[in-house]
Amino acid sequence: MKNPPLPRRTPLPLPTSKAIETHDAIVIGAGPAGLASSRELTRAGIRHLVLERGETIGHTWVHLYDGLVLHTGKHLSALPGMPFPSSTPLFPSREDFVDYLRLYARGFDLPVQTGADVESVTGNDEHWIIGLRGGVAMRSRVIVVATGIVSNPNAPEIPHKERFKGRIIHSVEYRRPQPFANQRVLVVGAGNSSGEICAELANAGAHVTVAIRSGARVVPRELFGIPVQYIGAVLDTLPPPVLRRAMRVTSAIADRFRGSSPLPPPTENPCAAVPLIGFHLTDGVRTGRIQLRRGLQEFTPQGVRFVDGSEQPFETVILATGYRAALGMFGSSIARDRCGFGARTNRVISTDSPDLYFVGHNYGPAGGLRNIGRDARLAARLIADRLHGTGQRHTQTRQQPSGR
Repeated sequence: MKNPPLPRRTPLPLPTSKAIETHDAIVIGAGPAGLASSRELTRAGIRHLVLERGETIGHTWVHLYDGLVLHTGKHLSALPGMPFPSSTPLFPSREDFVDYLRLYARGFDLPVQTGADVESVTGNDEHWIIGLRGGVAMRSRVIVVATGIVSNPNAPEIPHKERFKGRIIHSVEYRRPQPFANQRVLVVGAGNSSGEICAELANAGAHVTVAIRSGARVVPRELFGIPVQYIGAVLDTLPPPVLRRAMRVTSAIADRFRGSSPLPPPTENPCAAVPLIGFHLTDGVRTGRIQLRRGLQEFTPQGVRFVDGSEQPFETVILATGYRAALGMFGSSIARDRCGFGARTNRVISTDSPDLYFVGHNYGPAGGLRNIGRDARLAARLIADRLHGTGQRHTQTRQQPSGR
């Protein structure tokens, strides 16, 4: 079936003082998805450029909170072609991962242009036109969207937010717990960021309350000494209903050894594929170091009112309410799936155009980073087939990092 024509928006005017840069492919984003895509495109002989909005590779990861530790093991979290250094711990820290991304980009000599903030992506009959902040435009036959989600935080509309006299931030703005010591802090949400931030704040002397509306399924970070992600990689081939049952069994095993979770059970949500990994939040609730409340109804001048009608004062509210796919550069011109990601066929191809690809839009128990590697390899092969007729004749011989 032929792909439907992509809805067009008016492209930015092209510069007239010099020839516009034209590439076979442009990758948007130089985080793990963008770098993995670039490495695979290089291997396939595709002339391309990676555009990074920040001033450094992995800009988003550089600015996440200091205490972040991957809950996925390093063996299944490495990008294609390069394992983590042997000195890296089993669960890498944020700093470990940022160092790895820089090593990866240098080792494969990837063509990254930093300070290139993409504002718009529009199409004509033969090319995509990429408009950058500052008025610069580029042209490309193929676009690979590797922008992830963290650059697009989700902040739900909570009534009467303007009344609150304290501070409201999203978890993406949180860096370290020390500034919140001795404060009354409310953390909203039941994801992994919420759990880790709550534990950090409690350890630093903050008076922490977590508000959870829809519940969470909690699984151990390790099961019998094995990272739960490694077990998830085996289960990832199962149909979704079977997978959900397997996750419930994993939670039940943890409950048997640690007792039932104090958190409310999760509601069925096809978009909430990642469970709460580790027991830092549940242990804090059990010991009373973290107070548990149900959903947030509205803000008051001094704090919040919960859905049960009770009120509580707070100096700071942290919205650990997740993220949405960063697709703003397309406006409303592309289709989204029910979870807000680009609508796709064959995992990575846009339903709107055969020249538009998404890497890093698939999540599951094997871990986001492992899925990124799978997506990047598939996208590069499909792009090579589309541009050259086959991905084999154009494979470059340099497949190992140069070690520069």
